Amino acid sequence: MASENSPLLAYRLLGEEGVSFPPNGAGGPGGSPARRLSTFLGVVVPTVLSMFGIVVFMRIGFVVGHAGLLQALAMLLVAYFILALTVLSVCAIATNGAVRGGGAYFMISRTLGPEVGGSIGLMFYLANVCGCAVCLLGLVEAVLDDFGADASGASGLRVLPQGYGWSLLYGSLLLGLVGGVCTLGAGLYARASFLTFLLVSGSLASVLVSFVAVGPRDIPLTPRPGPNGSSLPLQFGHFTGFNSSTLKANLGAGYAKDYTTGTLMTFASVFAVLFNGCTGIMAGANMSGELKDPSRAIPLGTIVAVAYTFFIYILLFFLSSFTCDRSGPGSGQSGDPWWEPLGGRAVLLGPRTAGAAGWEAEHTGSRGHCLLPGGLCRCGPVLPEPGVGLGPQLPPHLQPVLLAHLPAGRRFLPAHDVPDQPGGGRWLPTAHGAALRPAHRPWWAQQLGLRQPGPAFPPGTEVPAPAPPTPQVRKYLLRLDVRKEHVKFWRPQLLLLVGNPRGALPLLRLANQLKKGGLYVLGHVTLGDLDCLPSDPVQPQYGAWLSLVDRAQVKAFVDLTLSLSVRQGAQHLLRISGLGGMKPNTLVLGFYDDTPPQDHFLTDPAFCEQADAPSEGGAPALSTLFPPPRAPGSPRALSPQDYVATVVDALKMNKNVVLARGCGALPPERLSRAAGGSLRPHHMDVWPLNLLRPRGGPGYVDVCGLFLLQMATILGMVPAWHSARLRIFLCLGPREAPGAAEGRLRALLSQLRIRAEVHEVPWGQGAAEPTQEEEEEEEGDFVNSSLGDAEAEALAGSANALVRAQQGRGQMGSPGGPERGEAPTGPTTALTFLYLPRPPADPARYPRYLGLLETLTRDLGPTLLVHGVTPVTCTDI
Repeated sequence: MASENSPLLAYRLLGEEGVSFPPNGAGGPGGSPARRLSTFLGVVVPTVLSMFGIVVFMRIGFVVGHAGLLQALAMLLVAYFILALTVLSVCAIATNGAVRGGGAYFMISRTLGPEVGGSIGLMFYLANVCGCAVCLLGLVEAVLDDFGADASGASGLRVLPQGYGWSLLYGSLLLGLVGGVCTLGAGLYARASFLTFLLVSGSLASVLVSFVAVGPRDIPLTPRPGPNGSSLPLQFGHFTGFNSSTLKANLGAGYAKDYTTGTLMTFASVFAVLFNGCTGIMAGANMSGELKDPSRAIPLGTIVAVAYTFFIYILLFFLSSFTCDRSGPGSGQSGDPWWEPLGGRAVLLGPRTAGAAGWEAEHTGSRGHCLLPGGLCRCGPVLPEPGVGLGPQLPPHLQPVLLAHLPAGRRFLPAHDVPDQPGGGRWLPTAHGAALRPAHRPWWAQQLGLRQPGPAFPPGTEVPAPAPPTPQVRKYLLRLDVRKEHVKFWRPQLLLLVGNPRGALPLLRLANQLKKGGLYVLGHVTLGDLDCLPSDPVQPQYGAWLSLVDRAQVKAFVDLTLSLSVRQGAQHLLRISGLGGMKPNTLVLGFYDDTPPQDHFLTDPAFCEQADAPSEGGAPALSTLFPPPRAPGSPRALSPQDYVATVVDALKMNKNVVLARGCGALPPERLSRAAGGSLRPHHMDVWPLNLLRPRGGPGYVDVCGLFLLQMATILGMVPAWHSARLRIFLCLGPREAPGAAEGRLRALLSQLRIRAEVHEVPWGQGAAEPTQEEEEEEEGDFVNSSLGDAEAEALAGSANALVRAQQGRGQMGSPGGPERGEAPTGPTTALTFLYLPRPPADPARYPRYLGLLETLTRDLGPTLLVHGVTPVTCTDI
């Protein structure tokens, strides 16, 4: 069992100077101590360079010339729609935890598991490494078009020998240059990428200016060899300048034979060429180990880069369609800054210069430069380090050298762009529900490509809703193996013990909101001894309880038991409810006090009109099974001693506990399933520190405090609570400096992706310096043995006054709320989350414990007392 005072992440908010919280997990296991790249240099620049590959400078004319403007735009929209789904997946994963070195493989494997992530990551790894060869081939082609000795049709320096062997040599030399830059470190890589980015940006500007600065002219295209080695006839591209007639002629498609292969082009073949220019979005993510703040830089930088490239593509499509005719659309040769796109060959609109090809070579190689680091990954505990099985462990600086040899073989995989394709691996993380609290949640993307059409039936045929096949359900239940549990997959799985649902209807709905897609079980204990009864009295009750679930519109299972006492029945339900990994981990109880219960069946719209109607399946009517609530002063089925003992039993079973008080005061709209955007703003106040332990002030945010924060954050995700603002209060002890605890808590909240206001409040009565004896006492006992009943009651009353004072904070400009007689004008507290202290070890002190809880929560309105015993938060993916 996790200790109450053992802080998660070895982190103390108050006290213990010198303990620092590592930003974004950079200093944690597997993190890099030298993270220094910004969003722009580490993500935007590599991603833009990787996407602006061969297509944008060498194949835009090919695409627009064959497909026409309208179909080219349609292809671009389809490509970027696929790209958007991938980007949203990356954003959802990157914002769901601290991203360490490894890029795409790290994010996929930590989200889908090592089996799926390893297979996808291996394909992505090889595709990136081998994709470098594609870009280098384009670079060699561009260089030889301008400097090759065998090239003709244009002037310039023609000094480089040509042929297969020479091309292989040029590519190998360029690969060695790119690999050398990557080997020397991320700093040099970033500087080289930024220099290349400046050259590319300047070249793009010259391309755009050329559409305006150059007049109409005919441009000869470089001849290509024919089928039998003979040269093809000389062709010309025509640059007309901005002309509406040219645009009209270029709107429709005009597929022709490819200039180099003689193959007739189609929509699919042209789209395949264009889509290659839309890949490369993972170049920034692959630098995750070198980014200062990868969880923020990867989503922001990738989205900026994608938007920028999309704008450039659209602009080039329109400009080329306005200014160039279809002459020679099948050519697919390299380009220069003075560029004619639509002719297929990016032709020279002025004298050729050596700088033109030099720029083009620099740019085309930049994509290979950006792709090569994608093969580098520190696998951590999931897979062995690169180099395992090759002898001694490879040093990090030698890993790029090994990878640089792979593109030299010029091996290509059909899976080069699998992660970017529909149904590819990176669609899966978006739909995966493992992440409880991603900062980026593309809900619409989760619904795409994931639904299977149902069977067709004749019109008018009534078909019952199909139930999932039992073998399939069993299969997935078996996969929920408790031995494979991980904190990042944790969800609240609630067991709500209900005596009479007439008085517990608001709590029943509030617990439904707290479950966050997890298991929710309604438990009820019927008192009796089966040996003395002719039949089981529990079985006939199931129908009415299921009808209760339907009318209350909650997603819950029903579990009933027969026992001699409520405490023993609660033990039975805690042990046997659920199946396999789907078992309750949190016990929810109503608060034990003398407040007369209300009959919510008489006021709730779902029950007041049908309270006396028989339920489905012939079960007894709700009014018969659920009698009126207990009258004031009547005996209760559960004694105060057994109530606290039930809490103790749950904690012994390693179950979290939630005690709910005053939930009947919650407005119905807060408990509905509809969105609460039109509701008046309210606060959810969270006190994650033990207010009943005065020793040195509540100095820990421990496992219990983090569990409390988690539950409040989960409730804030429910549509009906979206308008509620989360406020977290820290109590300053006598030895704490103002501001220090707040700053540390904000750093922790940033790590946990929790958006909340943080307030420091002075600790009141009982904040004396602790003695040595008090510090050595058992932490599990919430009241010091030296504290008498009167002192403990005063301490609870002081904490209650402190909480009530903060509930009206900010109203009428007064920290204490509005003056007497004035109506509150600002947001009020809708729900308060308090730290539930662990009950005392001595059963004789149970009534005192319960009395102090009553004093602590008196007049606070709807309140949840929460005690968590299991870690529920994780800063890693």
